[in-house]
Amino acid sequence: MGGEARQQRYDDYLASVVGELLAHDARVRGIDVTAEVDGGVVHLRGRVDRADQLDTVRRLVGRLAGVHAVWDRVRVAGRDPVVLDIGCGDQRQYPTNIGVDRRRTPSVAAVADVARPLPFRDASVDRVFAVHVLEHLIDFLPLVAECHRVLRPGGVLHVLSPWWRHVNAVADPTHVRLLDTQTVKGICSGPDRPSWYPLHVGRDESTVFADLTPLPPGEDPDERQLARFFD
Repeated sequence: MGGEARQQRYDDYLASVVGELLAHDARVRGIDVTAEVDGGVVHLRGRVDRADQLDTVRRLVGRLAGVHAVWDRVRVAGRDPVVLDIGCGDQRQYPTNIGVDRRRTPSVAAVADVARPLPFRDASVDRVFAVHVLEHLIDFLPLVAECHRVLRPGGVLHVLSPWWRHVNAVADPTHVRLLDTQTVKGICSGPDRPSWYPLHVGRDESTVFADLTPLPPGEDPDERQLARFFD
């Protein structure tokens, strides 16, 4: 069986497991959220009354083996999330995302160099997608710090980058950084930079995935959660 066919079958399996969890787990039963799975990424859609309900769904789904990341387009208390898609180029991850790139395309709503401060207010967005962006920056920590600044408490930064051992990491001559899951550990905590709590971190044979939520100043990530994902 080819890799793509196997992944599709596993996605179908994960979708059924997530569906059973949403239907029967007492902690989330009755919540108006549905899920689709694509390449090990679970896409949640629907609406909830409170943010903690969505947090519970994310946490339970993220515990399932084979889930690489949990993304959502879920209304919370009647409000749609504000989502940035930085370095999106010609394609946003969701059509309603706010595309941010230094090159104007039909997908870009805000023209900005992501290597410089982002043109958004503090704590003004709910999600930030950085999909195949970090590997193009010699120093991506300032961008990560900017994502921390613009995210609201409880917001999520979604990172995808080529895994350093896969050919995709070195085949593109514009890639200047190599990443591993251990790189994400360094992103989560370090001197003189904002800290992150890792909701989910993993990889497949080609890609590193990370879902990170910002921690308040002076707070470090839980060592038990770091041990879950990192050596």
